Amino acid sequence: MAFMKAMDVLSASLAECYVTMQGQRYKFAQALNLEAKMEKTKDEVPILGKTGKGNRSTGWKGTGSATFYFNTSIFRELLYRYKESGEDVYFDIQVTNEDPTSSAGRQTVILKDCNMDSGILAKFDAEGGYLEEEMDFTFEDWEMPEKFKPIPGMQ
Repeated sequence: MAFMKAMDVLSASLAECYVTMQGQRYKFAQALNLEAKMEKTKDEVPILGKTGKGNRSTGWKGTGSATFYFNTSIFRELLYRYKESGEDVYFDIQVTNEDPTSSAGRQTVILKDCNMDSGILAKFDAEGGYLEEEMDFTFEDWEMPEKFKPIPGMQ
């Protein structure tokens, strides 16, 4: 019986994140966490002769959230631009996970045409140690140019 080796678990902090907007690429080093997911939309399908309904996929929606240190204005600039002109700026987020100890290798996912749901304009906390902010977003498409390799014991 094969078991996964502990060394193949990826370190949560060994990742890179880049944000590309309007031709400018930023290393998003102040990110604390990011999660993006694809949710399939489905229709219930009645089936003759069955008491239950089936489910058929009809599309998908991409959503995400990120927490980062409150030390960049690039996202507030997008909100300000939208407020002033009505121009909504979309951006891409690239995330690469790679832990040199793991035999899984490297995975890169690019979230395409991301759009902020909201953003914090100003913030302080007299009792806090440092400031963080959260951002929820949607995305229109995604790519996976690099994929993890099967770890030993999977095949």
